[in-house]
Amino acid sequence: MTELSMHERLPFDEEATPPPVSTGELPVPEEVRDVVTEAYERYRGNGDGEVAGYIPILASASPDWFGISVVGARGRSFEIGDVDTTFSIQSVSKPFVFALVCEAIGYAEAREKLGVNGTGLPFDSLMAVELNADRTMNPLVNAGAMATTSLMPGDSAEEKWACIQAGLSGFAGRELTVNDEVYASESATNQRNQGIAHLLRSYGRLYADPDVATDVYTRQCSLEVTVHDLAVMAATLANGGVNPITGRQVIASAVCRRVLAVMATAGLYELSGDWLYEVGMPGKSGVSGGIVTVAPGKGGLATFSPPLDVAGNSVRGQLATKYLAQRLGLNLFASQVVSGG
Repeated sequence: MTELSMHERLPFDEEATPPPVSTGELPVPEEVRDVVTEAYERYRGNGDGEVAGYIPILASASPDWFGISVVGARGRSFEIGDVDTTFSIQSVSKPFVFALVCEAIGYAEAREKLGVNGTGLPFDSLMAVELNADRTMNPLVNAGAMATTSLMPGDSAEEKWACIQAGLSGFAGRELTVNDEVYASESATNQRNQGIAHLLRSYGRLYADPDVATDVYTRQCSLEVTVHDLAVMAATLANGGVNPITGRQVIASAVCRRVLAVMATAGLYELSGDWLYEVGMPGKSGVSGGIVTVAPGKGGLATFSPPLDVAGNSVRGQLATKYLAQRLGLNLFASQVVSGG
């Protein structure tokens, strides 16, 4: 018997005939509000982790900053702490740019050009490229993210950048702008990313000029957001690609499913397995201290706290997200016993 390929297309058009989905609702608003407050109070005093220092501007962040935002698929928000503090989006941008590329060229071609499997190695690893026979990574580590950025529509850096800025603003429901100070600081210290980009180009796995791809990627990471913005962006992925605040269809629902799958397997780098084991939801972290988590059909959750663990993930953010996942019933792998025949 011939084994079916995982790449084989379904025998129906999943956009014309959407398959059934398994989703639910958030608990009642009062319960969500209480649990968000509990998570904040429980972990605000945690002093573990270190603020990222390898990008000079990030080292000036206060280790005391901590904010939590939950935005439901119907647009209701629940938040506490430093929710108005702005910070650079950094690697949290990666799944959203991947979504834009999937929308532009199709998720099948995106998978072929970029790869979707976790590396098990740090986010900025060159060895991961060398060890992979296909030289593909996944869109959520730096190598794959720059390859993703290189696939954005446009023949120039400015055209590609305009598409990214407009697309991520669509996810957030407001116009996002670059923090010029962060962009300048990262541009002066991104030699490793430049090296990764040129390595990928040598293997035919970068789809634009390496210096252009690195520059646009650096701008992408320098977009300024709040924890509320991130929760809205996550809620858009939770809501089949429709921004629950603006009502705009940002990406197709079929693209959402592919993006969430990659987030589940690679969103917290080499600790992604631990994250999925403990939290049970797709997530993505960034070195400025942001984490987004998606509960499909229910809503988006975001946390912001700069102190990071050794893998570059926010310590308070991970603790708060795990608590909220358990208390609000968000873990995708949780189920109830069904009795009877």
